[in-house]
Amino acid sequence: MKPNPVVWFEIYVQDMQRAQAFYEHVFQCQLEPMKQPDGLAPGTEMLFFPGDNGASYGANGMLVKMAGVPSGGGGSLVYFSCADCAIEQARVQAAGGRIDKPKFSIAPHGCIALVVDTEGNCIGLHSMQ
Repeated sequence: MKPNPVVWFEIYVQDMQRAQAFYEHVFQCQLEPMKQPDGLAPGTEMLFFPGDNGASYGANGMLVKMAGVPSGGGGSLVYFSCADCAIEQARVQAAGGRIDKPKFSIAPHGCIALVVDTEGNCIGLHSMQ
């Protein structure tokens, strides 16, 4: 297995506009639309997170709205890298989400916070400070 085996992630949503507003507000970024590839259900919507196509550490990913695919509690948790996860955590409620577990230490591996987006997905925030 490679040192960083995760190469892609998808966060499923029910309301793309609402989810886009949440993630763009919390992470202060611009999500980019992707043209629907052949073979996916008609009406599937996809928005990329900013990235450099694997040229550096981390995985690329997107929000996906697809008929028949629910959002909310699942068996996986995606962590987003932050300089200080308290900063992104502070934006969550204003963006329509909620804080599940406020920033806490996982010393010596930095700090994390767990938050829930507007679609019911729990995501992690990680920082070394």
